[in-house]
Amino acid sequence: MTEPPAWALAMLREARVGRLATADAGGRPLLVPVCFAFDGAALFSAVDDKPKRTRELRRLRNVRENPHASLLVDVWDEDWTRLAWVSVEGRAAVLGAGADFTRALELLRAKYPQYRTMNLERDGAVLRLQADRVLSWRAADPAA
Repeated sequence: MTEPPAWALAMLREARVGRLATADAGGRPLLVPVCFAFDGAALFSAVDDKPKRTRELRRLRNVRENPHASLLVDVWDEDWTRLAWVSVEGRAAVLGAGADFTRALELLRAKYPQYRTMNLERDGAVLRLQADRVLSWRAADPAA
């Protein structure tokens, strides 16, 4: 993977929400907004204890059936010279208990104070998206 520009890496570290795209074994897509943390090589997103109909979410089933996934973060503004986006493509996995799961929760709790009061070890699930390719674009170069 070629190194993304510094501004794109900063967007991945600082963005508060991304859109996670998964697909089931038949290719039926799902796109959902998620909170996430980025460690420089992978993105982590937790299934938290906000109200849901089930803990076995479609995104988890999709990743188990088809690990190809992507996450998009973007900046929208009526001034189109401020537009930007970063897309991470890779292979996703549902993490079980262990060092990667624990590290992911540490990253997520550091970024989102709301997670500090949730018992994610007991009730949560974590998706890891390993970055194979990072695409980025922005309308204007601030140095120009």
